[in-house]
Amino acid sequence: MPHLFEPLTLRSVTLPNRVAVSPMCEYSSEDGFANDWHLVHLGSRAVGGAGLVMTEATAVEARGRISPRDLGLWKDAHVEFLSRITRFLEGRGAVPGIQLAHAGRKGSTAVPWEGGAGVPIDAGGWQPIAPSAIAFSERTITPRAMTFEDVGEVVRAFAAAARRAVVAGFKLAELHFAHGYLVHEFLSPLSNQRTDAYGRSFEQRIRLALEIARAVRAEWPERLPLIARLSCTDWVEGGWNVDESVELARRLASEGVDLMDCSSGGLVPYARIEAVPGYQVPFARRLRAEAGVPTAAVGLINMPAQADAIVREGDADLVMLARAMLRDPYWANRAAEELGHPEARRVPVQYLRAY
Repeated sequence: MPHLFEPLTLRSVTLPNRVAVSPMCEYSSEDGFANDWHLVHLGSRAVGGAGLVMTEATAVEARGRISPRDLGLWKDAHVEFLSRITRFLEGRGAVPGIQLAHAGRKGSTAVPWEGGAGVPIDAGGWQPIAPSAIAFSERTITPRAMTFEDVGEVVRAFAAAARRAVVAGFKLAELHFAHGYLVHEFLSPLSNQRTDAYGRSFEQRIRLALEIARAVRAEWPERLPLIARLSCTDWVEGGWNVDESVELARRLASEGVDLMDCSSGGLVPYARIEAVPGYQVPFARRLRAEAGVPTAAVGLINMPAQADAIVREGDADLVMLARAMLRDPYWANRAAEELGHPEARRVPVQYLRAY
């Protein structure tokens, strides 16, 4: 059996294989609500054989959205439709996962196909918040530097969203600490110029990440896995780096985080990244080896043999696919065939005639 199709157990949850649908923003919500698009988008990947199906970045408060069209879980009313999605995913044998997120200074922007520039308040936007009043780019809105009260509100918002995620039926939660969004902004000295207890030193820049992990773990059932997505490097001199990611991974593991989802970049628009197939896999390998935690690899992983080798060679425990899954919702089942083990496919009985 290919290593890619071995089960993976995290706490009491067993993924049927090592193929995961990475969180991908769909920008298709109104007031944070999931709808038929999300059901079909996520459900089709479960039908296609993925072992873990993750929602897109799900905002823990309204001002934590990237765009006005983002998915959210900041109020109880959001739970009902999400429950419909989790029931379908589990019915197809996939583990339903949710990514909890806060956009920080990258909030209040237009959807990508409308340019992605800042949306002013009088056009339906809001005042973004961030560790420091530094805009992501000249096209985005300058955020307001957060007060201690803001920090407390954000921590409580993550915890409350985790409680709602349990009610909605999710079996795995991911904390989004990457890609230039709020927690990553606190981690990196390029965006965090605070001089208080949340700035300057490494210990103080990671404080918010640890507080959120601790608060969410207190609400998230002990039996269910909690993971975190990190940008392992900013790809910029003087920014957040891999050495710091290794140490943060150790600290998060001590707070009950079970796996590190290893990505990179997103903090500043001028980073120079040579994005070649598997370019982020070395981060997953290093955190796995040096922090002693399970990891997920993500980033330009397209071919089944490539994904299988990542698991087989011990670079990561899980493979997250994004664009490859957009192109082919049945990637996992096709991979089983290409790797010579069609019995590893998870084909719905309604589709057996095609096989």
